[in-house]
Formats: sequence, structure tokens, C-alpha cells
Amino acid sequence: MRFAYSWLMEVSSLARAAIDQWHEAVSDKDLAAARRAAADPIVVSGPRGAARITGDQFADWIVRSGIEMRALTHHPVTDRVVVVEQHVRWPPSTDWTTLATVFRTSGDRVSAALRFPNLNAALDFAHMYVELAATEVP
Repeated sequence: MRFAYSWLMEVSSLARAAIDQWHEAVSDKDLAAARRAAADPIVVSGPRGAARITGDQFADWIVRSGIEMRALTHHPVTDRVVVVEQHVRWPPSTDWTTLATVFRTSGDRVSAALRFPNLNAALDFAHMYVELAATEVP
């Protein structure tokens, strides 16, 4: 049991580090770091839909969108799925908007970043995703 607990804590540390690295890369507009932080492909979603995109497409989105982002709170759902409430803004606005993103990590990279309009919607989806994954037949 001790082994399982230690492994879980280490994976949680990897997930947190991956998500923090992702936020830093986006906020700093560090395209090389963004490519390192994102799995290839990474699944993304937002108001325009969902898609699997490459690391290069993810880096291009950072430049095109001009987004600024600040993580506010982290809500772990599993060792690999974390909901993060964020302040974000896009040019030319100077006003911050609050939204939430469901992150899934694979090792030391973010393999999904799914945007939701608020924390409750993101948490609801994250919990449903976990239950669906738990019943998947290999």
C-alpha cells in the first residue's frame, strides 16, 4: 500500500508541474516552452469547438489569441485530471474574465485543456469524464 500511495503522490506532483509549466508558457508567450508543456497531439476545447492539435498549432494559438492567463485555484479530481479556475484576458481588453479549464496530464505534459465558462461546469464535466473512463472496457 505504501508503494501505491507514493506513486500516486509522485504522479500528482508531475501533473501539477505540467499544468504550472503550461500556464507559464502561455502567460510568457514562450513558444518553445509551450511545445514542451503540451503533448503532441493535445486535445483542446473552447467556445469554437474541440480538436486534437499539434504542439506547433498550440504555440500558434498562443500568438494568435494574445491571451494572458493567471491560475487562481487548483481542484484535483484524480492524479491526472485537475480543474483550474483562471483569470484570462484577450487583447484589446484590459478586463479579466474568470473561467475554468479541465486539464488532463500524461507524464510531464498536458494532454488535454478543455475550457469551461465557470468552475462548476468544469468540475461537473471532470467528474463525468472520470466516471466514463472508469467504465471503459479495454
